[in-house]
Amino acid sequence: MKTMKSNTILALGFLLFMLILSHPSLTQAQEVEDEREFDYARDGHMGPEKWGEIRKEWSACSNGTMQSPIDMSSQRVEMVVTSNKLFRNYKASNATVNNRGHDIMLAWEGDAGSIRINGTEYALKQAHWHSPSEHSINGRRYDMELHLVHLSTDDKIAVIAVLYNIGAPDHFLSKLTVNITAMIDQKGEHGHSGVIDPKEIQMSNRRYYRYIGSLTVPPCTEGVVWTISKKIRTVSKDQVKLLREAVHDYAENNARPVQPVNHRGIRFYGPASRQ
Repeated sequence: MKTMKSNTILALGFLLFMLILSHPSLTQAQEVEDEREFDYARDGHMGPEKWGEIRKEWSACSNGTMQSPIDMSSQRVEMVVTSNKLFRNYKASNATVNNRGHDIMLAWEGDAGSIRINGTEYALKQAHWHSPSEHSINGRRYDMELHLVHLSTDDKIAVIAVLYNIGAPDHFLSKLTVNITAMIDQKGEHGHSGVIDPKEIQMSNRRYYRYIGSLTVPPCTEGVVWTISKKIRTVSKDQVKLLREAVHDYAENNARPVQPVNHRGIRFYGPASRQ
């Protein structure tokens, strides 16, 4: 009887272990929290071209066929006329500023709301910034790109991206200036921001690009639903500089190079007028 119980326990333990390994949110769905294992130096042994060789779990960074970011060229974009807006149901919630090594991440701790894409609900989890932008439009890269990362209950990932040019300060970033600056002064990795309302992030709900890609940092997980807001926003030079200084990072940028499209479909959604 003891032997049967032991075998049953071992079998259940093995099954649980396999479920953990196969669970994307625990292994490779999420972006790495500590970014010190890789960098953005071109031709370096930890740069973007080498990410897939650093760890076995990051192999998609090298051999994936649906990688992000990409260039959204007018020649390959399919126009979809629709009056339906991107559904966002965000709400204010407690959030923490984190220094991940190459970027500043704002992580919501509670229910910060969600977006809905093709009937699937994706809960907002975190936001972070890249400079210059990772995605490009007709070959043009912008000065900064914000990523809003969402996760569904079955661990599917959806990211909304907002592109910025240098100009007037970004209102949302202005509210975080004190918290981000404090991270420089205290040289800490975490700083509490209190209640942050993601509804204050300005973006276009009516005109946007969409395609299937990957995370743009290791483990470069594929199957990510990307939505890139069409309207280009503005950010000040000082705000971009602050985001780079806060991470104590030697790198001048934290943007992954554009990846091959590989015949993927890219759609642009918007109303019939002003296309």
